[in-house]
This record gives sequence, structure tokens and C-alpha cells, in this order.
Amino acid sequence: MSTSEVDLLHPLRIGAVSYLNTKPLVHGLAELLPYDELFFDYPSRLADSLSQASLDIALVPSIELAEHPEWNILSDACIGCVGPVLSVKVMFRVPPAEIRSLALDEGSRTSAVLAQILLHKLHGVCPELTSLPLGRKPEQADADAVLVIGDRAICNNDSKFVEVWDLGEQWCLWSELPMVFALWVARPHVATDEVAAALCAARDNGCRRLSEIAYEQSEEMQLPLKLVEEYLCQNLHFHLQNEQLRGLELFYQCAADLHLIHEPPKLATLEPVLKLPDSQIG
Repeated sequence: MSTSEVDLLHPLRIGAVSYLNTKPLVHGLAELLPYDELFFDYPSRLADSLSQASLDIALVPSIELAEHPEWNILSDACIGCVGPVLSVKVMFRVPPAEIRSLALDEGSRTSAVLAQILLHKLHGVCPELTSLPLGRKPEQADADAVLVIGDRAICNNDSKFVEVWDLGEQWCLWSELPMVFALWVARPHVATDEVAAALCAARDNGCRRLSEIAYEQSEEMQLPLKLVEEYLCQNLHFHLQNEQLRGLELFYQCAADLHLIHEPPKLATLEPVLKLPDSQIG
């Protein structure tokens, strides 16, 4: 039986994030993996589906590696930033040092931890946490501050808040390292070299066509083309390199210090990417 026939009998179930920031990572992916199934959902739901074995591979929040050390990083394609990210924000009704409660976007996990780390590091506060359901607007939350991610962070009106943090910018200024929000990972024993290569190829294809993707998405989302183009071309970083790995290590250590995770993931989890020198990544 040929490889293609085996794939038809056992197609891999691949989950991708449904936000704008993922479009360059999945550009042409369905054509590169015609025998597999591609699903789209919110980051937190993808992580749950992967842990429940409803998916085999998914683009999940990077914090999930701390809870699932058995998962393997498949690709050096990622969603990250080296400065302002635009799509991850904390909006404050009171000055940051005075907040007592924080509403967390229900779709977020990495950003939820990142917000708590930065509030503690920069202002020494540990707010009470509540949830902002996916269907509610940030201004409908009762908390002193609201974390929003993804498309609704880009589109939201910030004028009703006294201060707004771009968490990518705040992290990079404080740590002097990049931030990685999401990674392609697989459950044990399901990864293949073909899929790993396809994920990298899709990212490379998407990065070559950022202007085209920006035009399509600005029309679909009814957002200014300049905003979408700057977001995809300048705010986001899609390559997992040595500096990104250093940023991840620090992020995990800070999360462990605040008891937000049990312990930082071991470097062995990152071995597939660590084997790639910078000159071969993107």
C-alpha cells in the first residue's frame, strides 16, 4: 500500500488558529497536505482538542508545553514578535499599579500568563482573575483591566480606557528578548517529516505573499489595508530562532516563579528546533 493510500485511511487532524495572525502560516497548507484534515478554532480550544486526542497536530499557545511535556514541536514556524504585536492588549480602567481585578480573554492562555508576569514584574500586583467570554466586548467586563487577543484586540476601540498595554512591546522592552505566542506541536507518535516540511513550506509561502494576504484579509475583515499590511509585515514574526528560544525559556521561568506553571519545560522538548542553526531557519 502506498503512502498516499495510508494517508487516506488515516488522515491527520490538524488544528490552526482562526485569527488573522495565522493566515501566513497556513497559506496553501491544505494543498501541501491534501490527504489530511485542517480545522480552525480559538487557541485555547485547539489545545483542549489536542489534549483530548481530537486533533493530532495543532498550533497551540506556547504555555501549553509546560502542561504537556509529551508534545513535540514540529516546526520552526511560529507566531511571535520582536516588539509591539498589536493583537495582544491589556486595557486598563485604572492605572496599572492600582488594578485589583483582571478579565482574561477566554481564547487566551499564553497571553493570560504573560499579562500576570508583566503586572507583577512592572508593578508588583497580582490581580484577581475573571473571564471575558468570547462573545462579549471588553467594555462589558467589570474588571479593572481587560486582556484581549486576536482580531478583537486589533479592532477594539481603546478610547474608554485610561491606559493600554501592547503585551508584545511590554515583554520585549522588559526582557530584551522576543516573545513566542504559539507553536506547531504534535501528540506523541503522530508527527511525520512530510507534515513538518509542509508547515515550514506553508509559512515560507505565506511570508512571500504577505501583501497579497493583507489585501484579501483587509477586504474580508473590513479593516484598512495599511493596518493589516503593517500588522502582518512588521508586528508579527514567524520564525523560531535561537533568540526566540531564549525568550521562551525566560517566559517559562517567570511563569514558574509565580506558580502559574509547575515547572519550565525541559530543553529536550525543543530539540527538533534547536538542531536547526539560524542560517537554516527561514
